[in-house]
Amino acid sequence: MKKFVLAGCCLVFTAFSFAQTVNQKLQKVFQQFEGDTQLKHATSSFYVIDAKTGKVVFDKNSQVGLAPASTQKIITSVTAFELLGKDFRYYTEMGYGGAIYWRPSGDPTFGSWRYASTRPERIFRTLADSLRKAGIKKIDDYFQIDDDLYFDDQAIPDGWIMQDIGNYYGAGSNAINWKENQYDLYLASTAHSGEYWFVNLLRDSSQLLPGDSIINQVNAADPGTGDNAYIYLPMEGRNYLVKGTIPRNEKKFKISGAVVNSADYFINDFRRFLKNEGLLNADVNKKYHMKTVPRDVSGHIAWYSSPPLDSIVYWFLKKSINLYGEALIKTFAYKKIGFGSTEFGATIVKDFWKQEGIDEDELNISDGSGLSPQNRVTTHAQVEILKYAKTRDWFPYFYNSLPEYNGMIMKSGTIKDVKGFCGYHKAKDGKEYIFSFLVNNYNGPSSGLVNKMYKVLDVLK
Repeated sequence: MKKFVLAGCCLVFTAFSFAQTVNQKLQKVFQQFEGDTQLKHATSSFYVIDAKTGKVVFDKNSQVGLAPASTQKIITSVTAFELLGKDFRYYTEMGYGGAIYWRPSGDPTFGSWRYASTRPERIFRTLADSLRKAGIKKIDDYFQIDDDLYFDDQAIPDGWIMQDIGNYYGAGSNAINWKENQYDLYLASTAHSGEYWFVNLLRDSSQLLPGDSIINQVNAADPGTGDNAYIYLPMEGRNYLVKGTIPRNEKKFKISGAVVNSADYFINDFRRFLKNEGLLNADVNKKYHMKTVPRDVSGHIAWYSSPPLDSIVYWFLKKSINLYGEALIKTFAYKKIGFGSTEFGATIVKDFWKQEGIDEDELNISDGSGLSPQNRVTTHAQVEILKYAKTRDWFPYFYNSLPEYNGMIMKSGTIKDVKGFCGYHKAKDGKEYIFSFLVNNYNGPSSGLVNKMYKVLDVLK
């Protein structure tokens, strides 16, 4: 009996010593991290708990609100699983009542290339077949999009910066979204650098709308400098401005921008498809308009449904698609109060987590994606939300959606002078951890900072 008691005591002591060792190692490595010259004017927060017991393993500034960048997407994703359910789908209706009408739903996947069922050619083919089955041989070039959905007309959340919103990752969310509200531009650069006329625009007419144009002020830079070209939305008229640099000696360099009006974008593509199919009455050419479609219209033709939420979250987290987060946060508000707005959606997120014990002031959020530099979130709140997710039956779908970096399952986040990682890790000894690591206002290259953050996280391995 004494041997068993002694053995048990040794096990307890060993476990306690190991926990202390991890904490001590983190204390040491984090002190070195904060003392680095790259962190001289930065604020850092790192919070780690034992995933099984919930006990704190390490805590530095866990109650300090910092800009989370795209690590905020874990908050939107977990909230979506809880408020909408993993099987939630968006539905878009097409009908006919003298003209084609659409009742959109804010679906961010409509026309996306990421799913077989959402690709434009698949959607258009299905809709054309539905028209023919309904006995409709020709339709006038006149389309109505129902604005009675009560979605906020403000596509871009407050706080997004001008340098972001003209680019693909700064696409706003509308009642009707199409091809993730983005288009591609192709540039070619000569072997010289320093003057913008050495970069030529190769192709844009097939993806921009009729009447849109590009003002090209892109310079050629040194090889290996990557994509540093930015597209700016028109301040007046329909002239997009492209500035910045791409590497010299590029034959076909792609950059992607955000469309201003996604409904125009969709209707333009649909009109072209119908014309090619011989379904469009070429004698009538009227511009579509937004209007409230009467609810007694009996000309329903087809329903289009999005992939389920678990598939949407998969790409939302894997590829960090900001549009998906903005659509989801508006959807929270639409489902709760009947009006889809970012502001109301953010309030609903805060209220939900307040009911789960998280101080609402720990989630000072302005959007659903983390692109706004105005967001302030604590690492404590992020870890609590990740801990909560582990208790839910949909957790495997959420976990499977998280990317892998540095051999760890975690979401990354990057905006100017902000870097973050948060997620889960199982160590070699079987210990499981939940963590969040945010750094604001660092200096120097992000690649150098990331390697230093990895060195801290490696202690958990």
